[in-house]
Amino acid sequence: MHTIFRIGEVRKLDKESSLYQVDLKLTSDDDQQLRQLTDRMREEVDGTGWYRMGKLLLRISQFDKAEELYTALLEQTSSDSDKAYIYYQLGWVKLDQGQHKEAASFCEMSLEICRRTLPEDHPSLASIYNNIGQVYKNMGDYSKSLEFYEKALKIYEKALPPNHPFLATSYNNIGEVYNNMGDYSKALEFYEKSLKIREKALPSNHPDLAISYNNIGGVYNNMGDYPKALEFYEKAHKIYEKALPPTHPHLATSYNNIGLVYNNMGDYSKALEFYEKALKIKEKALPPNHPDLATSYNNIGQVYKNMGDYSKALEFYEKSLKIFEKALPSNHPDLASSYNNIGGVYNDMGDYSKALEFYEKALKIKEKALPPNHPNLATSYNNIGQVYKNMGNYSKALESYEKSLKIREKALPSNHPDLAISYNNIGGVYNNMGDYSKALKFYEKSHQIFEKALPPNHPDLATSYNNIASVYDDMGDYLKALEFYEKSLKIREKALPSNHPDLATSYNNIGEVYRNMGDYSKALEFYEKDLEITKKALPSNHPHLAISYNNIGGVYNNMGDYSKALEFYEKAHQIFEKALPPNHPHLAVSKHDIGLTYENMGEYSKASQFYQRAVDIAQISLPSNHPHLQLYRKRLQDVKKKM
Repeated sequence: MHTIFRIGEVRKLDKESSLYQVDLKLTSDDDQQLRQLTDRMREEVDGTGWYRMGKLLLRISQFDKAEELYTALLEQTSSDSDKAYIYYQLGWVKLDQGQHKEAASFCEMSLEICRRTLPEDHPSLASIYNNIGQVYKNMGDYSKSLEFYEKALKIYEKALPPNHPFLATSYNNIGEVYNNMGDYSKALEFYEKSLKIREKALPSNHPDLAISYNNIGGVYNNMGDYPKALEFYEKAHKIYEKALPPTHPHLATSYNNIGLVYNNMGDYSKALEFYEKALKIKEKALPPNHPDLATSYNNIGQVYKNMGDYSKALEFYEKSLKIFEKALPSNHPDLASSYNNIGGVYNDMGDYSKALEFYEKALKIKEKALPPNHPNLATSYNNIGQVYKNMGNYSKALESYEKSLKIREKALPSNHPDLAISYNNIGGVYNNMGDYSKALKFYEKSHQIFEKALPPNHPDLATSYNNIASVYDDMGDYLKALEFYEKSLKIREKALPSNHPDLATSYNNIGEVYRNMGDYSKALEFYEKDLEITKKALPSNHPHLAISYNNIGGVYNNMGDYSKALEFYEKAHQIFEKALPPNHPHLAVSKHDIGLTYENMGEYSKASQFYQRAVDIAQISLPSNHPHLQLYRKRLQDVKKKM
C-alpha cells in the first residue's frame, strides 16, 4: 500500500497567521476503513495503466483532462479494438461535458469499428447501442433513443439468460425513455420488468434494486400519485441505509427524491428536512465544487421559492450557479437550468427585466448546446412567454409560447403532458386578451391530452378544469364556471393533503365566482376556507396569504362594510410590503384597492394618494399600455374630479 495518512486535528497556528497545523497519522495495512475505500475504488475504476487513469479522471469529473489523455492514447494506437474503446470513452467525456452531438458522433465511430469485427448479436455491440441510446435520450431525441435501446435489448434477450442483470438494465433504460415521453403506463411496464429480474437475481439489499424502486417512485410522482411515490422511494431508501455507508451519494439522492414528493404535496417543511439531509451527505462526501452539491442547493432554493421566501430562494440558487460556473463548461445545459431558476424567482418578485435577462441567458446556452427541437428549448421559450404575459405584452407572449409549442409538437408524442401545458399557456394569453372562444379552444385541447395521458385524479387535470372555469367566469357564465371549479376541487380533495396550497386556490376561485354572482356570504365562506389553509400551509409573510386577505377585503368592500374591507386590505398590504420588492405589481394592486375603499367612503383625498402610489409603481413595473396602469390612471383622474 502507498503512503496514506489519516487527517487528525486541524488548527490555526495563531490569530495573526494564515498558517494551519495539520496532524497526520500514517495508516497501516490493516486499516479497515481504508481497505473498504480502496476496494470500492477498484470496483468502480477497473482496467490497467493509462486506460485506468482515464476512467478515474472521468469518475472525478476531470472531463477536460480525460479528453486530453484519451486523445493522446488515440494517436498512439493502431489497434481497432483500442480505437473502438477510446472512441467509446470519448463519447462519455463529451456526454459529461454536455456536448451531445459530439458524444453521439464518437459512440457511433466506436460502433462502426465494432460492427466490422464482431457478429451482429455480440453483447459488446449491445453495450454500445445502450450508450448511443443514452446520448440520444439526453439530446431529447426519444424515438432515436428507443431505437438503439431496443437494438441492445434484442441482443441481450438472445444472448443472456432471462434473469441476467444486463436485461434488467435494458428494460430500465427503455422505461426511462417512456417516462420522459410522458407515457407513464409504458414506463411502469418496463420498470416493473426490470424490477422482477432484479428481485430474482440480486440479494434483497442490492443497490440496483433500490434504483428500480426509485424509478417506479418517479413515475408515480409524475402521475400525481404521491402516496405510491413515497412508498417506493422509502423502499429504495431502506436498501440504501443497509447497503451503503452513511455518507454515500446514493443516500443523498434518496433523501432528495423523498423531499421532491413532499414539495409536490405542498409540505414544504418536510421537503426542506429531506433536502437538507441530502445536502449534509453531499457536503461530506463530495468536493466543494461538485455539480451534485449544486443540485441540492437548487432543490432547497425551489422550496423557498414555493414558500414565497424569494431572498432565501435566490441565495440558494446563486450558490448553485457559482458551483456550476466553476465545474462545468460555459455551454453546459445544467448552467442553463440554473439561470432558469434564478429567472423564475425574479419573475415571481415582479422584476420582469431581470427575469428576462436570466431566461435569455439560459436560452442562449440551450441554443448552442442542444439540437433545435430539444424539449428543453421549448421550456425556455415557455418561460420567456410567461414573463411577457405578466408584463401584459400579449403579442410577445404568444410568439414565445408558439415557438415552444412548435418544438413540442415535433419532439414529443401527441399525448405528452408538456404539449398540454403549451396549449394551456396559449389559452391563458387569449383569455387575458378577452378572446374567450380562442382561450376555450386551447384549454380544451390541453384537457383532452391530460384526460388521455394522466390518471383521473392527477393534479394537472384539476388545473385544466380550473383554467376552463376561469374563462367561463370571465365570460360571465358563472354556473359553468362553478361546474368546472368544483370538478377541479373534487380532484384536489382526493389527490392532495388537506392543507395543500392548491386546495386553497380552488376555494379561492369558487369564492370569486360567488362574489361575481353577488352572493357575498357564499364568497366569504369559500375565501375563509382558502385563508384557513393558506395560514397553515405557508409562512406568515407569503404573498398568497396577502392575496387571501385582499379577496376577503374585496367582499367586505362590495358589501359596503368599508372598515372591515380596510382591515383586510391593510393586512394584505403589510405582507406585500415585507415580502415583495418596492415596485412589484401586486403592491400597485393593493394600493389601488385601498384607494377604491377610501373613494367608496367619500374620503377622496386619501383615495387620490393611494391611486397615485399605484400609478407610480405601475409606471415602473409595467409597460405603458398595460390594462392595470390604464385603470389606475383613470381612477386617479375620476377621484380628482370629485375633490
